[in-house]
Amino acid sequence: MPTYQYQCSACKHSFEELQSIKDDALTKCPKCKKKKLQRLMGTGAGLLFKGSGFFITDYRSDSYKSAAKADAAGPAKSDSTSSGGDKGGKTGSAGTKG
Repeated sequence: MPTYQYQCSACKHSFEELQSIKDDALTKCPKCKKKKLQRLMGTGAGLLFKGSGFFITDYRSDSYKSAAKADAAGPAKSDSTSSGGDKGGKTGSAGTKG
């Protein structure tokens, strides 16, 4: 659950409140009891996922991993013929676009 920062525009009391994302913003100041509370734009804290299972590579099959290793070792022979040989916007040996 995120921590939100609030400040009362009447008494200038500021505080932090731990709330669910689904909860509505607070409106009543706990100090002066007036409904002048505003949620401030804070920097917040970054999310930190620890452990395995949070990245797409954790779910890859063994066949995908072995194919990726083979691809990293060198390009396939049929790669240039099947794609027409156009890589990265470069054209033929004359350097003209057609």
